[in-house]
Amino acid sequence: MGFSYDIIVVGAGHAGCEAALAAARMGCSTALFGINLDTAGHMPCSPSVGGIGKGHLVKEIDALGGHMGRITDQTAIQFRRLNTRKGPAVRGTRTQNDKERYRALMKHTLERQSRLSLKQALITSLLLQDGRVAGVADESGTEYAARAVVLAGGTFFRGMVHLGTARIESGRAGELPANRLPDQLRDLGLRTGRMKTGTPARLNRRSIDFSRLREQFGDLEPRPFSLHTEQTPKTQISCFFGRTNERSHQIIRENLHLSPLYDGSIQGVSARYCPSIEDKIVKFPDRSFHNIILEPEGLDTEEIYVSGTGNSLPPQIQEDFVHSIEGLEEAEIMRPAYAIEYDYIQPQQLWRTLETRTVPGLYLAGQVNGTSGYEEAAAQGLWAGINAALRIQGRPPFLLDRSQAYMGVMIDDLVLKGANEPYRMFTSRAEYRLLLREDNADLRLLQKGYELGLHEEKAYKDLQRRLQAIRGEVDRLRSIRVTPGEEINSDLAGLGSSPLSHPVTLDKLLKRPELDYTFVKRRFPPQEDLSRSEEEQVEIEVKYEGYLDRQKAEADKFRQTEHIAIPGDLCYEDLPGLSNEVRQKLREHEPATLGQASRIPGMTPAALSLLRVFIQRRSRERE
Repeated sequence: MGFSYDIIVVGAGHAGCEAALAAARMGCSTALFGINLDTAGHMPCSPSVGGIGKGHLVKEIDALGGHMGRITDQTAIQFRRLNTRKGPAVRGTRTQNDKERYRALMKHTLERQSRLSLKQALITSLLLQDGRVAGVADESGTEYAARAVVLAGGTFFRGMVHLGTARIESGRAGELPANRLPDQLRDLGLRTGRMKTGTPARLNRRSIDFSRLREQFGDLEPRPFSLHTEQTPKTQISCFFGRTNERSHQIIRENLHLSPLYDGSIQGVSARYCPSIEDKIVKFPDRSFHNIILEPEGLDTEEIYVSGTGNSLPPQIQEDFVHSIEGLEEAEIMRPAYAIEYDYIQPQQLWRTLETRTVPGLYLAGQVNGTSGYEEAAAQGLWAGINAALRIQGRPPFLLDRSQAYMGVMIDDLVLKGANEPYRMFTSRAEYRLLLREDNADLRLLQKGYELGLHEEKAYKDLQRRLQAIRGEVDRLRSIRVTPGEEINSDLAGLGSSPLSHPVTLDKLLKRPELDYTFVKRRFPPQEDLSRSEEEQVEIEVKYEGYLDRQKAEADKFRQTEHIAIPGDLCYEDLPGLSNEVRQKLREHEPATLGQASRIPGMTPAALSLLRVFIQRRSRERE
């Protein structure tokens, strides 16, 4: 074959871009294939990045050396930090982005990356040699050799767009699907399923009466996603809130028979957490309205994304529905809403590296694994790209567990439990979410990114400096004792805090809910100023000390079983005392560790105890 690479990535969406960039930066010759390179890094649905749980993933991608956070910051047109009145575990960053600028900057980043080649072609088959992947072939018959392949096909595997009674084979509206490759994956023994997602209509900004909608502004002091962002864009533009009404709902109810979601045309599983407007009205008949958000798609376009109104109804019905909403009576639909069905691969067939169990060297990332969202896809792409490179380099795999990162939670959920509906990240999925905050993603993961070769030494040294500064300031607060006095008690009274009756250390004083680090800094300034993020870490470490210590102890206990490996050649039939039901579950899920086995639904404490004893006995026998 004339073309040969270490790693080939198929699909240039968010997963594919992160996979290709990681593999190339780690020293592997890499080729990234897209059906249309002009759409590399495209945001086909919402013009936003992040949110609760999703924002945590973006921060972790950045901490490990990925690119989503950097490009998001440079193309953002609004920054908002969510849940600021709640605890630090559930605070999240969300941006509105200029979709065209995001796509252009991502493509430019890919083009400039050394050891990375961009190729426009429709990949139709995998090349195999001795049962493992050996490359790919495109529709012209051209073959490309590779030692590892990452498939990041998104919604393109047998994609079918539904718009009223129309059925259009398409990976996204107006783009070719990939139909032959998923057939080969089934022939290779991989179980596939069918999922459905969708996107709402886009309206012409000039046809909307914004005076009748509620404006939502961005934060006055934006907080970027990326550690590399020194300055955020100065231009921020507003989003607007509206709501449906009884007339809107009546239009939907009267035309449900025209929706492919309800006439039986769509067989794929819908996203429970991002329902279509038809689903909302059918499943919540008592609701008199549903909120919608009008989100600008960029600075140089008039298109407005109408979040909360995704549907698959005929265009005329969509127009009637939109015009029933206050402020949208004269709105012009530039692009209609539609639903899309596509094939996905059941992710229980993957190792934790995201390599398939049946075909060595083949990795899957993104929506092909049953997830939804740019952020989930990008995180998987980074994970798969890293592990593909490590395998080629003969290095140990890159793995994070549930106590280390939201990425670890997501990968564990997918490979252990599978995906029977589009998987979306929430903070509620993480048992140790107080440890896995957005604000400390760099402190948790940057060193790992540096060890992988995805960060420069400067970033690593800066991490060490920040860690030292935070530890030093916490120690200082614990060492300074504050004695009662007229001045300090007057200050406390002004903040609604009770006076001191006996000496206390500064950290104890900071634990009071009504006080913050700003008060402490003003009264007892440190020798060297801390950055805003460092001050935030100090305040969280002090205020939540008891909760953090308790969760760290729980995480330590979790790791005691999580890292006990189950031998790959273990035959569960040889273990006396296990019920047939437990044996079946273990064979089906193939847990890699005792910790994973403990999370299999229906697994009993007695069965886990038997497993632990057998593994320990076998380990002693082999010593």
